[in-house]
Amino acid sequence: MEATPAPRPVAPLDEAQIESRLKGCARLPSLGSINSALRELLSADQSYIAQISEVIRRDPSLTARLLRLVNSVYFGLSSPVNSIEEAIFYLGVRQIRQLAMLTPVIEDFQKLAGNVPFPWREFWRHCIGVAIMTREVISVVRVPSDEADYVAGLVHDVGKIAMAAAFPEHFAEVQRRLAEQPASLTEVEVSVLGMDHCELGARYLQHHNLPEAMIETARHHHQPERASHHVPIVAAVSVADLLVRHARLGVSGNV
Repeated sequence: MEATPAPRPVAPLDEAQIESRLKGCARLPSLGSINSALRELLSADQSYIAQISEVIRRDPSLTARLLRLVNSVYFGLSSPVNSIEEAIFYLGVRQIRQLAMLTPVIEDFQKLAGNVPFPWREFWRHCIGVAIMTREVISVVRVPSDEADYVAGLVHDVGKIAMAAAFPEHFAEVQRRLAEQPASLTEVEVSVLGMDHCELGARYLQHHNLPEAMIETARHHHQPERASHHVPIVAAVSVADLLVRHARLGVSGNV
């Protein structure tokens, strides 16, 4: 019986090499806009379930994605949610707006990550959980004025996706080492690639001119005390990340 060949060693890259590959990563178009009719309708003072349902129903794939997310994230329901009207009635306009924003972003993320082996379904569950929990945490100290905190929570781990997309061999080596010996994820990433997922994610978002709150959150969600801007959002995402990991909701990839 032939011995299993040892994995091919990968060498850390320097900053210039990392930057070069990172700039080649595709942009996430869904982060820049949401369906305008839905956005306007949901932000109006008077929102009617029938009208909202009709806007969503125009896009069958969005309808399917929303119902799938409602039934996967909001577990514990006595019976599954089967219609947009029921989802809106149960979740409320705010959560439907957030889920409508979230679903195309996740699809873009998955395309970016490609077929790199990783429990992506559970990873998305973790990201959604952090987004939802971020809104709950920040609501304790202030009334959110927009969706910046929610989206920042959703994309806090974008660096892991960027690593899988631009550096698949290094990403695989990080996962292999963590499977062999539990350790600090960021330390292993620096050792293998030369940069951790926090800095990688911040630079990816920066390259695509995304909001500073998202960049700061990606960079500092493990060390919120280092944030110089958008501190409440960064701190809320950090707390939410810890709570969701403690609850074992999904898989973040962190030990």
